[in-house]
Amino acid sequence: MKIAIGLIAMMTVVSSVKAQLIPEASSNVVWNGVTTSSKGRIFVNFPRIEGDAGMRIGEVLKNGKIVPYPNQDWNNWQTGLDVNHKFVRTNSIRIGPDGLLWIVDTGTPAMGQNPLPGNAAKLVAIDVKTNKIVQIIPLDQVSKTSTFIDDLRILDNTIYLTDAGEPALIVLDRTTGKGRRVLENHSSTTDDLPIKAEGKIMKDVKGNEVRIHADQLEISPDGKWLYFQPASGPLWRVEIQYLNDPALSEAELETKVSLFYDTPSTGGTAIDADGNIYVSDIDKKQIIKISPNGKESLVIKDDRLLWADALWIDDDGYLWIPTGQLNRLAVFQDGKDKVKFPVTIYKLKIGAKPTRN
Repeated sequence: MKIAIGLIAMMTVVSSVKAQLIPEASSNVVWNGVTTSSKGRIFVNFPRIEGDAGMRIGEVLKNGKIVPYPNQDWNNWQTGLDVNHKFVRTNSIRIGPDGLLWIVDTGTPAMGQNPLPGNAAKLVAIDVKTNKIVQIIPLDQVSKTSTFIDDLRILDNTIYLTDAGEPALIVLDRTTGKGRRVLENHSSTTDDLPIKAEGKIMKDVKGNEVRIHADQLEISPDGKWLYFQPASGPLWRVEIQYLNDPALSEAELETKVSLFYDTPSTGGTAIDADGNIYVSDIDKKQIIKISPNGKESLVIKDDRLLWADALWIDDDGYLWIPTGQLNRLAVFQDGKDKVKFPVTIYKLKIGAKPTRN
């Protein structure tokens, strides 16, 4: 009898957890990121891993329709076209502390390919009040042959980037556009572990294990720490004062880096105003929370969290979770696409406030 009661209780807990996920948007194209403005506008990113044509950045309208943002012209790049004022292949999107919509364009036509010459790899900032481009920062001067600029965070006048192709962090001056590569090929930026999703090690079409180097990054609410990791973990941290010091040698900087937490294979992260880091575990289909003192707790576990990617916390205390099923794309499944559309963006009430630094 006790066993039966226990099973019923367990079923009740699972059911209530599932009910917490609120579907907010759906798409028949794989996405990997979402961000919301202070006015409640929703912007999404389509990574186009396989190099297909179509919308890169979209806005989700009130009726659920997704339209190209800031316009169709920026979203219609094809091979041979100009790369300066078009999105080649975007990978990250977020509203920055300045209220601008910041976009990372990798400049790579498809997964495994190198950035195209010119301003293909770039950061693009859009004023969402006017829907106008206000800044473009070329990334060629901080790039290498196989660079894949993955994500960004901003603190004051400095932009921090991860290079998932040529392992490194990049420290960039927002005003001048000039930057420095640091911690190149260091253990903290290099992915030496297999990435697991839905219980399987991810492999490319050639059968090689997928490696995504420096990927997720977060800045602590007090601006002291930068947390960062390759996609398969673990999570490292370094004081930002050392990252910002160009006089510090690479060897000296490496001594300032410390292991923070043994995170699982991760799709995306977010950090709240109390310094808690939310991590999407793409293998176990769950979201965990890591406190500032390194304590882990389960936020939610749900079979619908199929490759939960770049997370976002809005001003109303909701965690936004884009599920894109990236691991089910043909490029990771022996050429057979196993994505079950539509893909969905959920939100989950976590009662936390965001940090915008």
